[in-house]
Amino acid sequence: MRPLLNIIWLVLCGFWMAVGYAVAGVICCILIITIPFGIASFRIAGYALWPFGRTTVPKPEAGTASLIGNVIWMIVAGIWLAIGHITTGIALCITIIGIPLGIASFKMIPISLMPLGVDIVPVDAVRSGAAY
Repeated sequence: MRPLLNIIWLVLCGFWMAVGYAVAGVICCILIITIPFGIASFRIAGYALWPFGRTTVPKPEAGTASLIGNVIWMIVAGIWLAIGHITTGIALCITIIGIPLGIASFKMIPISLMPLGVDIVPVDAVRSGAAY
């Protein structure tokens, strides 16, 4: 079921959300001081392309630097990417078939707002406890 949902996701909204993250990543990499934000943005772009079967877990070593970085990210790009997820989530929830995809879009809002201090791992790794 995951591959089917991922293919439908990719066609309906995953590609465009990944493009948004990639653009934010390129802009952050051009501004030398924000390269860590660019790397996080590229990481999330891959997650936005193929989200089913993967989830996010907090990094245990994330600290104050991640918090400060997340605040800066939220102001610079996070709000706009979250608005993109809200918009696509609402649009997907209009149809019955799109409801699981809309819910997935809503679940990506927290990582679009605060990408630092979070790892993207396979769901199976979380179930087995290997992600921690």
